[in-house]
This record gives sequence, C-alpha cells and structure tokens, in this order.
Amino acid sequence: MVKRRYSVIVVGCGGIGSATTYWLSRRAGREVLALEQFHLGHERGSSQDHSRIIRRSYHDARYIALAEPAFDHWAVVEEASGVQLIQMTGGLDLELIGTTGIKDLSHCAASMREQGIAHEELDAQEVMKRWPQFRLPDNARALYQADAGLVDARKANAVHVALARGNGATVVDGAPVRAIRADNDGVDVVTDAETYRADQVVIAVGAWTGPLLGRLGVKWPLTVTQEQVTYFATPHIRDFSPDRFPIWIWRAREEFYGFPVYGEVATKAGQDVGGEEVTAETRTFEPSVVTRDRLVDFLNRYIPKFVGPELFTKTCLYTMPPDRHFVIDSVHPSARVTAVADAAHAFKFVSILGRILSDLAIDGSTQYTIESFTSNRPAITDPTFQPIFRNEVVLSA
Repeated sequence: MVKRRYSVIVVGCGGIGSATTYWLSRRAGREVLALEQFHLGHERGSSQDHSRIIRRSYHDARYIALAEPAFDHWAVVEEASGVQLIQMTGGLDLELIGTTGIKDLSHCAASMREQGIAHEELDAQEVMKRWPQFRLPDNARALYQADAGLVDARKANAVHVALARGNGATVVDGAPVRAIRADNDGVDVVTDAETYRADQVVIAVGAWTGPLLGRLGVKWPLTVTQEQVTYFATPHIRDFSPDRFPIWIWRAREEFYGFPVYGEVATKAGQDVGGEEVTAETRTFEPSVVTRDRLVDFLNRYIPKFVGPELFTKTCLYTMPPDRHFVIDSVHPSARVTAVADAAHAFKFVSILGRILSDLAIDGSTQYTIESFTSNRPAITDPTFQPIFRNEVVLSA
C-alpha cells in the first residue's frame, strides 16, 4: 500500500531540499517525504556540478554568523556518510584600491572583525609572492581567509538523499507538484500520480519558487537569471591544485570567481550575475559567448595560466530577491507551509539551512537567528525597492 500521509513533505530535492530532508529524517524518519519534479541530480536548476565556494569572508555579519554552524553541520554529514564533501583551500577576496560598494573589502574586513574571524590584509606584491599564478597591478589588494574552500555540490546532494533514505525517509523523483492546498488541519500536496497529506510542507524549489507560491496566492519578487561557469583545461594543472591555489573572488561591479582543479582536470571560473533574466521555463542551456569572453578577458589579464582550452561551459539558474538576502518564512495563514529563497549564494549554507527548516517544520522555531530573512521586509513588500544584485561600485579617482 502506498503511504500517503506524512508528518512533513519537502518539495524540491536540490541543495536545500535534500539537506532539509536529511535533517528531518534524523528526527522524523519514515514520516518524511521528499518530492523532486525531475530526476535526482538533474542539471536544470542551481544545485548541480562539482563545486561551490564555502567561506567565512562576507560583507554581511549575518552570513559570517551562519558560517560556523554551517561548517559544523557539514562535518556531521561527512561523519555520518564517510564521504568528504569539503575541500579546504583558503580563500582570497581581491579588488582594486579605490573600489567601493556593498561587497567591497572594507565591508568584508569589518564584518570579519565584528565576528572575530582571523584574516590577513595583503597588497598585490604579497599576493603574488604567495601565489605567483596571479598577475596583479600595484593598486590591487586582497583579504585572505584560511577557513575557506569548496563544497562538492553533486556529492552533497546525493549524500543527503542517501542518508535520509537510510533514516527511513521516502524520496520520490519524477513527481512535479501541481497544487498545494493548506487548511487548518493539514496540507494536501498534489502530484500527477498521488495526492499526499502532511502536517507541514517545506518548499525549496529554487527557480520554480515564484510560480509555486503564486498558486498559493503569495508573491515574492524573485528574479531568475541564467548564469554559467567554464572549465579550462589548463596545461598548468599542478599550479592550480587545491594545495597550491585558493578559491578566489574578484569584487567589482563585474564580479568574477574561481576554483582550483577539482572534479575535472581543469580550472573553473564564472561571472557572478553575468547572465540574462529568464524564467525556469524560458531558460536555455546554451552558454553566452559574450559572458564567456568577458571571463576569459579577465582571466588573461589577472591569472593568465588559469586559462587553457575550454573543456566545457555549464549553465545554471540564479533566483534572487531584490536585496539578494535569503527569504525563509511561512507562506500560509495556517503556518503549515514554509518556503525558502536561496538568493543565489546559499549552497555553502545548505547544511545549516536544512537544519533550520527542519526545526521550523517540527518545532515551529529555531535557535538560529533568521529574523532578518522573513518576507515582511521592504525588499519583499515594497514594490519600489530597487534591486541590488551586484556589487554596486564606484571606482574613485
């Protein structure tokens, strides 16, 4: 007999959804159901590929405060699975002196000092002395933070699902949710094959959040863009191994980021918010030549040996609230449906976000500070709020 009644149903099984399913399964076991509209591990959303940056360096102290429990929760998952998910490399944030903006190095350094995070401030010469792969002008500067690296996204999702199933949770893929109907006694979740009933539902569907919430009469102003990363088959692979080269972020209005060799015999880099606005339905899987050329021009200027023949370029989707902060909130008067918007920088935090969402579903509260991520803030409620997706900068004379 098919089980149709659960304590909690998770809609979406990407990064946040799979982590939520795992943390729920630790407490609720077989009373947890996760529904994924595509096949597990698909590449249509934002949780695929080998690597995501994980770091304590942030321009906003709220995220630095979440980083410590995020690392702790990743360690729990690694211990439970025996699978290494985190590769520590150290991390560099770089910019040109005189660059100002919401994510500039001054804000990053101040936030790390506020949270007591050890870091180093380096000039261009010191960066190139430690990492001669860089070619920086004299007016460049950097912050180095040792507790940074990458998290293997593809492995992490698979591990969360496997552990959840081991704890008794049910995970069903190929099951798009057509309707969610909540009342004071529970929630019906309708798929093509079955209608399930739950006490609580967690919605973690990335670029499909807006349309799904719309069916509940809820509108969050989310912008979806098609982004991309490129893998380069550099001939200098030893120079860019994880023990010799850090993850890095170039902070400017055109912000770039990259990884050492991992997952493929190639380096990997991309531009943050370098793509066009799309929807989950209208996006293509065709890389933008213009975006790739901007990236290659940047790399040739500042990290020339990073570049080699293009191995491949992959597209993905960003889903961003106007202020580019997370949204975690109830979306129904019954308080039985909770939704999350990842703001296109959440993968490093999915371990702790999964724990938070599981706490909310089971206990109705969490010990972690998330009050500023609710949906009643101006960025979500004020239609005149001007989106801030990039590091809006002015380069002083």
